[in-house]
Amino acid sequence: MMYRIGVVGPNWSLERILGIAKEFEQGMEFVAFPYEEPEETKKIVKDYDKKIHAWLFSGELPYEIARNVLGSKENLLYIPHTESSLYKSLLNMVNSQEKLIKRLSIDTFSYSNLVEEAVEQLSMTFNEIYVKKFEPDDINMEELLHFHLDLWESKKIDGVITCFPTVYKHLKEAGLPVEWMSTSRREIRQTLRILTEKIKGYYFKDTQIGVEIIEIEHFESIMQNAKSSYDLQFLELRLKEILLKFCEQLNGSLIEKGYGKYVIFSSRGAIEREIPMLEHTLEQLSLESESTVVVGIGYGETVFSAEINAQVSIRQSKEMPERKILIVDNGMIIESIGKKEEITYSFRTEDKDFLQKLKKGNISVKTFHKIDALIRKMNWNVFSTKDLAAHLHMTERNARRIVTDLCEVDLIEYIGEESSSLRGRPSKLYRLK
Repeated sequence: MMYRIGVVGPNWSLERILGIAKEFEQGMEFVAFPYEEPEETKKIVKDYDKKIHAWLFSGELPYEIARNVLGSKENLLYIPHTESSLYKSLLNMVNSQEKLIKRLSIDTFSYSNLVEEAVEQLSMTFNEIYVKKFEPDDINMEELLHFHLDLWESKKIDGVITCFPTVYKHLKEAGLPVEWMSTSRREIRQTLRILTEKIKGYYFKDTQIGVEIIEIEHFESIMQNAKSSYDLQFLELRLKEILLKFCEQLNGSLIEKGYGKYVIFSSRGAIEREIPMLEHTLEQLSLESESTVVVGIGYGETVFSAEINAQVSIRQSKEMPERKILIVDNGMIIESIGKKEEITYSFRTEDKDFLQKLKKGNISVKTFHKIDALIRKMNWNVFSTKDLAAHLHMTERNARRIVTDLCEVDLIEYIGEESSSLRGRPSKLYRLK
């Protein structure tokens, strides 16, 4: 299988990346998506994500923009700026200006300490370094441009290092000594090696065995209410026709277990690619049988382990108020696969002390790990029971009970309150310990 890699960045970055990528083309097709401004990344990933297996970004900025749009970073990779990127820019400036520049202005990410760490490692000292930090989702090019220009016009700096090709271009035209902090060939090559390993992982993951167990609920009642055995047989034929069409799309095999139970064997890759068709198939089965339909998906290295995981999955799904499509793989549950709200959590633990705490709080391992996974996915430093209830599709009363129990066993702590309006009680705030 040929994996399509979307490469996103400004044109001059893409030329360097794609030139080096020729060394790594086995099994991969690199597709260039150039932009003028980083904000264009949003439209690129929205329009082409379904046609691309993995994304490679020229830097951290377009990567962060894409991560916010897609809500996941699993298939995203970027070429990082390291100290060598900054040193390269400094050396290029020394060469072009024929002198050592000791008064600089630099723009960088708000959460990056790259400049500070790079300068610490140099034996030379700088007279002045002005650093402008920005948020990936709140970039004002005019503000960045004026930051550097104002310092230059005030004669406070002798040179500029910027992360933005656009800022570089404008400052260059204005006659300022400026360097664009681009990644080095070594950084590009190292990232491509990591990408190659990820693609190998995708291949083995893609070819893993996948099993789907589909069950028409309350089938015994359907049998009892059938007007005749012929009506029942015709219904079973219609259900089987729906499943065979789906099975053909999966390139899988269908086994009928009787009493409204069916098993489909295929590969992990095929199953994950056809989740939307599975959802449509379940709707058709539900309409045809006039009953709810539940599915469990399991992956494994062998047919036996995949089927065991599918059985665990269907049991977990039946415990939920609404019948969700769950996937079980190596002790982990994946919910809402392929969607923005996708979440992965464990349903077991070997930590006896932790298990004792959960038992004392009357909370299941699965429930705690699901809450923990949600908090980390949403990057919540603090949260309320309203937050949990909204994202976990439970009542706020149930969320309060769970949080109260977790506080009692010292797994969550109460840290304060916030009032969202003049009326009503303030919301209590919590955080994981």
